[in-house]
Amino acid sequence: MMSTAAKQSLPTRLPLPAVFLDRDGTINEQMGYINHISRFVLLPGVIQAIRRLNSLQVPVVVVTNQSGLARGYFPESLLQTVHEEMRRQLQAEGAHVDGIYVCPHHPEARQERFRQNCTCRKPKTGLLEQAAAELKLDLSRSYMVGDRWSDLRCGAAAGTATVLVRTGYGRGEELYIGPQETLQPDYVADDLLAATAWIAARF
Repeated sequence: MMSTAAKQSLPTRLPLPAVFLDRDGTINEQMGYINHISRFVLLPGVIQAIRRLNSLQVPVVVVTNQSGLARGYFPESLLQTVHEEMRRQLQAEGAHVDGIYVCPHHPEARQERFRQNCTCRKPKTGLLEQAAAELKLDLSRSYMVGDRWSDLRCGAAAGTATVLVRTGYGRGEELYIGPQETLQPDYVADDLLAATAWIAARF
C-alpha cells in the first residue's frame, strides 16, 4: 500500500477519532479511471465539508483503491499529480486532508509488483489499519464515508461507523445493492457535505 500522510509530530495522546473518505465518487466526480489530470473534478460541497471537519480538529484521511495503476492504465506519476492537485485545491480554500492511503494492487495487474492478493484493497481493512497506526487514530470512534458497499464493508470490518453518499455510484448502490445486503450504513447522505453535517453533530 502507498501513503502520503501529513508530516507531524505525534505527542503522547489518546488515539483520535477520524473520518475516512473514499476518493472517486465521494470527493471527486466518478469518471472511471482518471487517466488524465483534466478528469479530476472535485464534487460540489467537498471543500466545505472537509473544511468543517478541519475546524473540529478531526483528522480526515483519504483511502482509495487504484487498480488502474496495477492494470497499467496510468503511471504512478499521474496518481501523485492528481493527489497534489487535490491538496492544492483544498489548501486554496483553507482545507486539508491529513493523509492519503492508496491500494495499487490487483490480482490481474500487468506489473508483477502490483499483482497480489493484498490486505489493503477495500473491502479489506489494511488502509484504515495503516492510517490508524501511523496517525494514532481510534477506529472504533471513526467514520468511513463512501459511495460503494465495499467502502461500507471495509469500515464495518475495521470497527468504524459507516456513511453511504449518493454521489458517484451511491444512488445505484442504494437502490440495487443495498436491498441484497445484510450490512446497512449507519447513515445515507446526498453528498459529502450532508454526510459531514451528520458526523459533525456527533463530535
